[in-house]
Amino acid sequence: MEIEQCVELFLEKVTPVSEIERVHLTRACGRVAAQDVCAKEPVPAFPKSAMDGYAVCAAQVENASRENPVILKVLGENCAGDCNEFPFLPNSAVRVMTGAYIPQGYDAVVRQEDTDYGMDKAAIYAPVKPYANYCKTGEDMKAGETVLEKGSLITPLHVGLLAGIGTEYTDVYRQLKVALISTGSELTPIGTALEKGKIYNSILYMLKAAVERAGLLVSYEKACADEESVLERILIEAADCADIVITTGGVSVGKKDLLPAVLEKAGAQRLFARANIQPGTPTIGSVLNGTPILSLSGNPYAAMVNFEVYFWELAAAMTRNHSLKPVIKTAVLKSDYPKKSKLRRFVRAYGENGEVFLPTQTHASSVISNMTQCNCYLDIATETMLSAGDTVTVRKMRLC
Repeated sequence: MEIEQCVELFLEKVTPVSEIERVHLTRACGRVAAQDVCAKEPVPAFPKSAMDGYAVCAAQVENASRENPVILKVLGENCAGDCNEFPFLPNSAVRVMTGAYIPQGYDAVVRQEDTDYGMDKAAIYAPVKPYANYCKTGEDMKAGETVLEKGSLITPLHVGLLAGIGTEYTDVYRQLKVALISTGSELTPIGTALEKGKIYNSILYMLKAAVERAGLLVSYEKACADEESVLERILIEAADCADIVITTGGVSVGKKDLLPAVLEKAGAQRLFARANIQPGTPTIGSVLNGTPILSLSGNPYAAMVNFEVYFWELAAAMTRNHSLKPVIKTAVLKSDYPKKSKLRRFVRAYGENGEVFLPTQTHASSVISNMTQCNCYLDIATETMLSAGDTVTVRKMRLC
């Protein structure tokens, strides 16, 4: 089965998170809006100056020049934050600073560099057109205008717009809850002395970092020895408190590969296994009590690749955050890759400016240290040899 078919089987079983929570604006960035937000008042709420200068009636300075300046009486001054209403008089001006209120009757601002900086009277040396250097009421946002649409990913720009209309709290969909389970009696937590025959549990920490960096919540995490009854209990617990469960290890056909049997015993519905992908062919997709379970290989690189292929598709659908979807593009290969594979193969690579390179010759599933040199995966079809100059498919690596 192709991985795209496996993804579709998963997506048929999931529904977007529907629970809504209200968060302070300072915590809204990276969340998905649960409702439209509209401006209650125009922004700006008053006409204001775009620069330091003099508010004038444009018609009265249309012939101004340095040779023949127009002299205007200065009625007073408004700095930013002031709202002094000076009654309009013919041949008058009001000195204004950037952001300051412009009194009624004045329809333009002459920048101060085009004046003599006068205090009681000002010599105007250049004409201005009506509404030059003048921000109209509602120029940025009109009252009733939608500032944030339901379903939008809230960006720093959105945060600024919401702050601009005085929004302190906004409604967002709750964070996706992810459970992480690492299996294997050989696993040792960091901070513990490593015994002979044991390894540190690097995969759990890597996946947790990826999940949390994306703004999602790790609601459950456990490392489990190779014991069927314990693993079954942990799986059921995880499915009850998370929207997605990810397991690593125990999916192949070895003596201690217990996941297939435990999933069946727990009552999980299998969706797929052994897709056309290398590494990570034994990856299993299943559903337990409505919760999708993605069971990955215990080999670090295999786990990485299949996590990238499946998890972000599920997360994007369930959070409504489509920016989480895998980014797939084409590029020109700059080095040969003559090795054929019986399965569709994902090879670590580095892409830049429409070109893709193979910075390492080591592609073992147990090796991830050279991944720091990579930022994408080369997606190679079954039984395919590649040469420099070929146009190839690459997938952006989100874990780097």
